[in-house]
Amino acid sequence: DYSEALACLPHSYQPHGHAAALPPAPSRAEAGLPEAGLVLCSFNQAYKFTPEVFGVWCDVLAQVPGSVLWLLKDERAEGNLRREAMARGVAPHRLVFAPDLPQAEHLARLQCADLVLDTAPYNAHTTASDALWVGVPLVTCAGSTFASRVAGSLLRAAGLPELVTGSLADYAELAQALASDPARLAVLSRR
Repeated sequence: DYSEALACLPHSYQPHGHAAALPPAPSRAEAGLPEAGLVLCSFNQAYKFTPEVFGVWCDVLAQVPGSVLWLLKDERAEGNLRREAMARGVAPHRLVFAPDLPQAEHLARLQCADLVLDTAPYNAHTTASDALWVGVPLVTCAGSTFASRVAGSLLRAAGLPELVTGSLADYAELAQALASDPARLAVLSRR
């Protein structure tokens, strides 16, 4: 009853968009976040976190006083992540865990983040699209596999190729630079 046909999409394999306008962001307090300080975020599933990437995140937290790392709630991982943060010199309370929410509420709260830190070697896919949709910059480290190049594809399609790095060292350097430069983050958010 039909014939298959290829649909070649320009710039990225993943079309994304929302029919409705973005809901307004809650206050940081309503989202369970501190009112002041940088909010780093990774709403990827905890099984995507590697010790190396988590170490980069902790280094950024250590370099930016008052910053927090906002993660999805995962009761199986929370204790281990807090323990690993403490072992890396980061107070465990600086990890803030967000509950699962319906998509509209999730997009609203995501607007409270300042910078999304991607995972490697398995990148964010829909979570990267969501962050870019609500105007939150994302830093990624592209690898050699499809799963490690998705966020880079999305960033390039969104006109933000400078947020794609090719090594974990470059990823760490860029994340640190952006976390320390609110004005630059604001420009990226508007773009």
